[in-house]
Amino acid sequence: MAKELFAGQRKNKYRIVISKNAISKKNLAPLLKNHNKTLLISDDGVPSKIVREVAAVCKPSTKVFKIILKHGEQAKSVQNFQKILNFLADNNFDRTDLIVAVGGGVVGDISGFVASSYLRGIQFIQIPTTLLAQVDSSVGGKTAINIVAGKNLVGAFYNPKGVIIDTTVLNSLPNREFKAGLAEVIKYAFIQNKSLFSLLKKYTKKILLKDQKIIEEIIFLSLQTKAMIVTKDEKENGIRAILNFGHTFGHAIEAHGKYKKILHGEAVAKGMKVASKISYLENLISEKEHKEVIALLQNFEFDLSLEQYKYRELKPYIFRDKKIKAGKLNLVLLNKLSNAVVTNSFDTKSLQKGLQD
Repeated sequence: MAKELFAGQRKNKYRIVISKNAISKKNLAPLLKNHNKTLLISDDGVPSKIVREVAAVCKPSTKVFKIILKHGEQAKSVQNFQKILNFLADNNFDRTDLIVAVGGGVVGDISGFVASSYLRGIQFIQIPTTLLAQVDSSVGGKTAINIVAGKNLVGAFYNPKGVIIDTTVLNSLPNREFKAGLAEVIKYAFIQNKSLFSLLKKYTKKILLKDQKIIEEIIFLSLQTKAMIVTKDEKENGIRAILNFGHTFGHAIEAHGKYKKILHGEAVAKGMKVASKISYLENLISEKEHKEVIALLQNFEFDLSLEQYKYRELKPYIFRDKKIKAGKLNLVLLNKLSNAVVTNSFDTKSLQKGLQD
């Protein structure tokens, strides 16, 4: 049975549908109403069957155009941003028209930023096809592209019109990408959701085997946490920052590898190990709690090795983080399990020690 959530405030409120076979006329038709033209944006990493399925559901209601990008973090480029904007202009898209993002976080991020920018804003729908995008980037209205200086440094807060999460599309996801997406699920357990923490510990094997019922439940619990946080704090002025647990170091690790050597979730898993160790060094959590964090990450088979990363090499990326305010780095740390805090009061030596195996 379909699960439903809502996120966003007042006129920016939107519905999130989670179910098997959610890509359907029933779920999409109400979102397509009054849109003459639709640009479907995807990438060549998304099975063409899924793209065709979305297009087929859209076609009775709207004229469908497609742009298929090359998959990978490099797709979130200034060049692709300009290419899509020019395509919209060349095909006379106006403010009554629509963008539908079908893909992972990369597709959703660039599609959303295009939607926020073109004619100062047109509507868009998120249809995330990776676990990472389903539990994280498709909800919350963060949109972005990358520049040479770093990841997601150019973007906007811009809510989608709706989010359709079809859990059956995960069956076509390579196992490595599926497991990388679990890092964001685990993050919600660490920062706030005790029920999710218990579920992850109890059903580790079933989750790794993609048990449909459990997967639907962990997506729902993850998004329940995220929707509550982003609705309270739409533009990251307060509590929303805790969603970046592990990301300061994860993004630095990704940038260090030029976004080619490691998947986002894999980098975030390493980043959560670092942030947990710093939490322990700063006496915010006990050694036992720190070991519980590491154990859960290891149970989900994440590579947590850090020996290839030197603090001096990651430092430039760490201190380019978006959470820097008034020249001070704000870190998301744990103040006991399932309770994250944001602080700039920490010993900088702990940063270096945190990156040591």
